[in-house]
Amino acid sequence: MPQQLEKIAFRTSATARGGRTGHVMSADGVIDLDLAWPGSTAEPVANPETLFAAGYAACFQNAMINRAKRFGIDASESTVTAEVCLGSTGDGGYGIAVALRIQIPNADLEAAGELVALAHQFCPYSRATRNNIEVSLELV
Repeated sequence: MPQQLEKIAFRTSATARGGRTGHVMSADGVIDLDLAWPGSTAEPVANPETLFAAGYAACFQNAMINRAKRFGIDASESTVTAEVCLGSTGDGGYGIAVALRIQIPNADLEAAGELVALAHQFCPYSRATRNNIEVSLELV
């Protein structure tokens, strides 16, 4: 059963026209982008996987910064790179997989590993994708 929100902290929306070769615009106008198929030779334009990677990386890093207080770790200089792969599935459809590569400068490796695991439990993107897509975590 899906988890229900008890209190909405933020609400936003975006509208797409033309699918993967169209245009997306957020309600507040912050995102206003043309789209193209991944690997397109057109001028640099976004695609849904790029937008998902950016959102997941930012959300996961914030979850780490939030949870780092438990370990006395300063994660403000950490980086999270989300690599999103789009590929075919065995049922004739398409799916995505994500690899999160995490750097936490000057952090003890054991504590950093515990922090990453805790952030993965806390991050809304991780929670939304859990048991739905493959997500790997790598401390680098």
